[in-house]
Amino acid sequence: MNLETKWLEDFVTLATTRSFSKAAERRFVTQPAFSRRIRSLEEVVGLTLINRSRTPVELTEAGQLFLVTARNVVEQLSEALRHLHHLEGQQGEVLKVAAAHSLALGFFPQWVASLRNEGIHFASRLVATNVGEAVHALREGTCDLMLAFHDPDAVMQMDPELFPSLHLANSEIIPVCAPDAQGRPLFELREEGASVPLLAYSAGAFLGRSVSALLRQRNLRYVTVYETAMADSLKNMALQGLGVAWVPRLSAEAELARGELVECGDASWRVPLEIRLHRCALVRKAPVRLLWRKLMEAGAEPTT
Repeated sequence: MNLETKWLEDFVTLATTRSFSKAAERRFVTQPAFSRRIRSLEEVVGLTLINRSRTPVELTEAGQLFLVTARNVVEQLSEALRHLHHLEGQQGEVLKVAAAHSLALGFFPQWVASLRNEGIHFASRLVATNVGEAVHALREGTCDLMLAFHDPDAVMQMDPELFPSLHLANSEIIPVCAPDAQGRPLFELREEGASVPLLAYSAGAFLGRSVSALLRQRNLRYVTVYETAMADSLKNMALQGLGVAWVPRLSAEAELARGELVECGDASWRVPLEIRLHRCALVRKAPVRLLWRKLMEAGAEPTT
């Protein structure tokens, strides 16, 4: 039985409030997400637990009996976790951060270190994922914060009132390739010049949309020789001399410094990037709200 403990907590909260909207607010998720989680619980146990035809909602007979077990499981688990945390000497709550892969590797560690230097401390658990899954995690309440590049043309725009964000930094996507024996780029970007082998992003990837928009504006001749959604995979292919890749500068700084990669175009071939931190306004977790306030006090700007 694939039963998630958060569903039990959802069910206990719903039984207490007798309202999907109030229960969702207490569980720090949107009402549609909360309703899906209750449906998932009913599907797993194979029973109808809620009578949705009544207002306020009522538990079915099976739901009333199941509530006793659900409460016992939730209370016993909470007590066990409190005891274990005490044994481990842990202080404070761990914030779960979902981040794009390139930001997880190239930005997050330095960002956390800089915050510590400014006296801002928080315990975190980082989950590196793609942007779509990160957005889903934030909507579903399975992460506390989302770190991502800002995509003004994204298909899934998030309501800025429900999902506010802070501007953290600016970066850029740059074209890179391996150098020749003299340290010059193996491939040069020239309008109407010779065709270059392109290491491209898969269709739908945010970074790929930005690069494709640039290529449509320029008369660059190219042949796509490799595709992936991962910027680090494109970088590794470029390191092998297989073509030109557009990657976030923060992902290639070490290789550029060592001379293993070189930028193969002037500034006109770069694409600007903005790094933002998102949260859900429905979440009232004290550590999240405290961190948000400290970031704003430290100079992070709210976005619109």
